[in-house]
Amino acid sequence: MDVLKSLLLTIHSWLHLLPGFSIIEEYVLNILDYIRLKVNSSCEAYSLEAWQIILLSVAVFVATQWLWDFIFSGEGAVAKVKKAVFRWVRKIPYVQRQIQTEVSKTAKSMQDSFAKDLKPGMSFIRKLPFYGNSSDEVCRLAETYKSMRSLEFNRGRASGTLYNGGEELTELNGQIYKMFAWTNPLHGDVFPDIRKMEAEVVQMCINMFNGGSEACGTMTSGGTESIMLACKAYRDRAIRQGIQHPDMVVPRSAHAAFEKACQTFGIKFIPVPADPVTMKVDVRKMKKLITRNTCMLVGSTPDFPTGVMDPIEEISALGAKYNIPVHVDACLGGFLIPFMEKAGYPLPLFDFRLPGVTSISCDTHKYGFAPKGSSVVLYSSVEMRRYQYYVITDWPGGIYATPTFGGSRPGAIIAACWATMVHYGETGYINTTRKIIDTARYIKQEVAEIPGLFVYGDPLVSVIAIGSLDFNIFRLTEALTKRGWSLNALQFPSCFHICCTLLHTLPGVADEFLADVRECTAVIMADPQQKATGMAALYGMSQTIPDRSLVGELVMEYLDALYDTSYSSKSPSMSNGHATHS
Repeated sequence: MDVLKSLLLTIHSWLHLLPGFSIIEEYVLNILDYIRLKVNSSCEAYSLEAWQIILLSVAVFVATQWLWDFIFSGEGAVAKVKKAVFRWVRKIPYVQRQIQTEVSKTAKSMQDSFAKDLKPGMSFIRKLPFYGNSSDEVCRLAETYKSMRSLEFNRGRASGTLYNGGEELTELNGQIYKMFAWTNPLHGDVFPDIRKMEAEVVQMCINMFNGGSEACGTMTSGGTESIMLACKAYRDRAIRQGIQHPDMVVPRSAHAAFEKACQTFGIKFIPVPADPVTMKVDVRKMKKLITRNTCMLVGSTPDFPTGVMDPIEEISALGAKYNIPVHVDACLGGFLIPFMEKAGYPLPLFDFRLPGVTSISCDTHKYGFAPKGSSVVLYSSVEMRRYQYYVITDWPGGIYATPTFGGSRPGAIIAACWATMVHYGETGYINTTRKIIDTARYIKQEVAEIPGLFVYGDPLVSVIAIGSLDFNIFRLTEALTKRGWSLNALQFPSCFHICCTLLHTLPGVADEFLADVRECTAVIMADPQQKATGMAALYGMSQTIPDRSLVGELVMEYLDALYDTSYSSKSPSMSNGHATHS
């Protein structure tokens, strides 16, 4: 304290050497003294006691803090006022009844939509058959279920969804799955083969992302688990460092799994808006949102909505400067971006070569072409990975430890992932990357030249987001859906995207898509102000509702409908007990 006091006195004496400082100092002190006397006289005039003054001070502080948060934090004051008014209106009995009526209609329409997928005579098996079916009967029944599909997703008609679908790879995965169907990496001593395969998958991915000798990771069930595990690791790291209420600073365009992790692990979610032109996260705003409680920063390569790559080099520099872990979400582009330079498409740095990058999530079941249910999360050091682990030492059943959320895990998926990566090899992935990026760049270039349409940002990988300033873009989405395309409708801003996969590189697929886009857009542009109907109107309207909880209720109706078994087709041939096939 003596040293600090001496330092302050020294600084004060230096300031007095400045011309006019003494006059300014005297003026400021006079103002402060005036305020002091004014406050004291007011307290005397109102006969305020000490406890009242303290209570009033606390109340003013709390009110000021609330007002500051209301105006400047999150979505802003105007949006919050709209939401508050909307919620108040919803409490009116008449409005409640009207909303409930509409929600019920929506739920019924969803059930009717799903009922159309049932073949004639189909119903749901709602309890175990009294007598089991033979293998042949089960296979025939499964073929009947398979016939419910209407979209030709294996012909490149779907955005994303199916990333390979080749017969040779399907046959290989089938053989491998049969060999390892009953394996479980939870018992690494019993299944050393799966243990070795998982370690090799992780190490191959580490090398893809230029990890050092300390780099490590684990396999997971998918991108969501990979992301959530990284968030869990950094939350635990922050708590270990004494941060009781950690927050994460995340691009608004980042995958929803980050917000899901915040809901699950009690982390405060702080979204960062994107630059409206480039669609990349605004790093300057990201810097302003960093606090002493920030446990991680995030960047996407690319993001899901627009396919734009965030400036990872700049985010990495922030992380290194403030000693905050940086997670790179490469779930979507993980088996494209490591090979793009060798495929003729160089990119800015995005991996462990950047000193601030401490973890990367990468989906092997997307452009890695492994069967669904596999991903990896990688760390720059063993220390970081250990925060991810679950270790329970006092359980009566013994010491319990797992590297990921799951206890038992499907060893066959790990084996099939390993087989796929070993089958393709680096050259194979370079070749598929070149095909996919060539196709995506071709679609991007052609769409940008269609009157009435534009491409968001400058997507460098496999996703192209398409918007319009002339008409409701969801009219085009609906028109393309009627022509057999399955595309991703997006919001904030309104657009849709196509995620190019290996199936879109098949001869004629890209040109067929572009031809349909041109024809449908030309029809819409003939009357661009025409009112949208059907799903186009519904999706556009949902974005204007201030209280997103109402939208959430409608989405929950959809989730409920996925598990509804109360409906059936008109002529039942499948009883609730014994499953039959005619």
